[in-house]
Amino acid sequence: MTLRLTPGTAALLTVPPLLWAGNAVIGRLLNGMVPPVTLNLLRWLLAFVILLPLAGWVVRRGSGLWTHWRRYAVLGLLGVGCYNALQYLALTTSTPLNVTLVAASSPVWMLATGALFFGQRVSGRQLAGAVLSIAGVLVVLCRGELALLLQVRLVPGDFYVLLATAAWAVYSWLLTRPGDVPAIRADWAAFLMAQVVMGLGWSALFAAGEWAVTEEQIHWSWPLVAALVYVAVGPAILAYRCWGMGVQRAGPNVAGFFANLTPLFAAVMSAAFLGELPHLYHGLAFALIVGGIVISSTR
Repeated sequence: MTLRLTPGTAALLTVPPLLWAGNAVIGRLLNGMVPPVTLNLLRWLLAFVILLPLAGWVVRRGSGLWTHWRRYAVLGLLGVGCYNALQYLALTTSTPLNVTLVAASSPVWMLATGALFFGQRVSGRQLAGAVLSIAGVLVVLCRGELALLLQVRLVPGDFYVLLATAAWAVYSWLLTRPGDVPAIRADWAAFLMAQVVMGLGWSALFAAGEWAVTEEQIHWSWPLVAALVYVAVGPAILAYRCWGMGVQRAGPNVAGFFANLTPLFAAVMSAAFLGELPHLYHGLAFALIVGGIVISSTR
């Protein structure tokens, strides 16, 4: 199949970053309404219920999930259990724009993870791109004041989103390793369901720890229910499906550039719903990160 970018494919690839940006804004809005790690558990519980009619066969004996449970347990830990939980934790002390900008550096983390743990060679062009992207992340972390780098004044949210991005890089590389059940991997809903089933165990464990060490409570309301439906249906399921179709049509290199629309959407949404206006250093950081990715991916 020939890979090419058509208007329809561009629309498909624009939907996920829009939904991911909304996920960051929602996570910020829900501060005080639901504990962040518990929010991640509720999100994936609802996603599991929605996926049951599409891929309920995955949980049955003989589907292959239980034979390869170790692989899906690791994928579920990194993707479902850790990535979004850490992002929601980050949003308790950092802004959606900061979180999405730092997360936009994930190609650099993937490059480092591949070189350190998966035997991938790094070219000079990729190294130059990585330096630019890391510079963009540093601009965000120091809030545009380079003198702050010497004082290392990071808020907890900055640390959490860096951990989340590192977890996503390892998760992404593990997806390239053999070991999936063909029948599960061939069906997007089944592949997501297999990870959700295992990830729910990790999410429940982490949420139990959160309830044991904090006094936060869930304050149920219709806005909270609506937000849970959004984060389960939109960023968790719809974005996953649109992204998969877009990557198949245009290829991962082209799709990667669309992922970096997330900070731009987050900036617009933060200004509209949170009153958190972007600053000049956010634009500089975005230019550095995207520039680094362009250089890294150009042959």
